[in-house]
Amino acid sequence: MAKIRYNEMLPHEIVAARQACPVAYLPVGNIEWHGEHLPVGYDALKADMLAVKCAEQSGGLVFPPLYWGEPRESHLVEAHSDVADPRLVADKMGLPAQNFAPGYMGKSYHEADRFYIELLVHILREVQSLGFMVMTIIAGHYPLLHHARAACQWYSLGLPDSPKTRAWACSGYELVKDQIPDAGDHAAKWETSLLMALCPELVDMSRLPDDPRAQLIGVGGINPRNSASAEYGKAGVEAIVTAITTRNHALLEELLTTESRGEEA
Repeated sequence: MAKIRYNEMLPHEIVAARQACPVAYLPVGNIEWHGEHLPVGYDALKADMLAVKCAEQSGGLVFPPLYWGEPRESHLVEAHSDVADPRLVADKMGLPAQNFAPGYMGKSYHEADRFYIELLVHILREVQSLGFMVMTIIAGHYPLLHHARAACQWYSLGLPDSPKTRAWACSGYELVKDQIPDAGDHAAKWETSLLMALCPELVDMSRLPDDPRAQLIGVGGINPRNSASAEYGKAGVEAIVTAITTRNHALLEELLTTESRGEEA
């Protein structure tokens, strides 16, 4: 199978792949508690594996996933969450709760948001310089979709009047909500099933308590113990990949058509 990970490729391989399909995938995520049955790197792992599926199916190259830099004092299970008491998570990790007390990152919310958006814009400009026309940020951690969309808008503001690139962002689940109403949760039926389909060896359901009445720490959504499955996850993966690749090819066709008209003029 042809290589699709940019950082693993030789220069001539990159040129050939980019000429065939100048689409770049930028997976972003973080390090966050995802229950006792899923890996803490789930969000970036999910985004990366979805990007690989897209590239395998429809062309394009996948850049290394970004795990670092996101605002960590908001929308993070360890520090602030609607799905678990952060103190329970800290205890499970063998850490004092004060490790995640307000201010532990040394930045205000506003400063942290701006820092991350600027980092994403920096990455987009770097990828553009490498010759890609369509750049898709896949945000595995749902709150990062807001930052990714802001970065795409900021990036676009710096382009000339007739840009030859497009940048857009998605998380995946929002693209298929009309097909799969249960899509989108935190370490519950949806996210557990996706990883069962993408990389089952990273899922360990035996780590969850057998008692159906027992609290699942950091799991928000339909209980995965009796609802998650690789089959459900596969359907979700296929729907997301189809939605993303369809959008990318539409954007690429639009850019190529515009470029062709410009050359004719």
